[in-house]
Amino acid sequence: MMSRTVTGIGIGLRYDLATELLERRPDAVSWVEIHPENYVDRGGRYQEMLELARRDWPVVTHGLSTCLGAVEPFDSGYLRQLGRFLEELEIPWHSEHLCLGGVDDRFFHDLLPLPFTDEAATVASQRLTEVRDTIGTPLALENVSYYAPQGADGLEEADFVVEVLQRADAKLLLDVNNIYVNSRNFGFDPKAYIDRIPKERVVQIHVAGHHVRDDGLRIDTHGEAVPDDVYQLLAYALRKVGPVPVLLERDNNIPPLDTLLEEVDALWSIYRDATGAADAR
Repeated sequence: MMSRTVTGIGIGLRYDLATELLERRPDAVSWVEIHPENYVDRGGRYQEMLELARRDWPVVTHGLSTCLGAVEPFDSGYLRQLGRFLEELEIPWHSEHLCLGGVDDRFFHDLLPLPFTDEAATVASQRLTEVRDTIGTPLALENVSYYAPQGADGLEEADFVVEVLQRADAKLLLDVNNIYVNSRNFGFDPKAYIDRIPKERVVQIHVAGHHVRDDGLRIDTHGEAVPDDVYQLLAYALRKVGPVPVLLERDNNIPPLDTLLEEVDALWSIYRDATGAADAR
């Protein structure tokens, strides 16, 4: 398979849209992202989709289960398998979430926030280093959304993220939608958050839509169209960090491919305007 630079606008290779995406292979899509949990030690249709995608697109991996705030031991066997999988695909970096995924051997299939404390930053940076050393691939953490107020004695979210990045000498997958959701739910300036991020650590950006409840609470669902305010925050982030690759996340309520490609086109317009970059394909 051909190894190419990951740049421009990508889309998640999700099962519900994979058949049409692989048949049409739209030029507007420059790369694809996969969840390795769907592929490691697994064959069948998932492996077939991956091999077909690799013919035209670079692939980046984004983990769902190795949450970097966990205090329980990681599954060392899975991490070794993951490392072999990433090496085979020539993955430029792998990303995982800065959060908890479970407690007392119960996995919640959700992203549970960490307290923004020095102790949590110490644990997360140590666990990030452990995973990176085991898989043998550059590792990026992703900032997550959360819905319960933090304690008054902790750091601000942006400072907590930067603290972990610096302690672990790590990369960042900057999720612009999560920053926006948290800023609206907890009343901070999302642009000031982005201003605090060391731009040299950002290797990828996520954008997505979110649900707004009747009471105004915003919930990161990956099931709605990207709203204008998130597009605007993306433009601000790209002007700060430069032409890093941007992924359109859509995991639920997946619309027809043409609808998603309209969002991809909108992202390309923002990307070019903010960075001066040309199409990667």
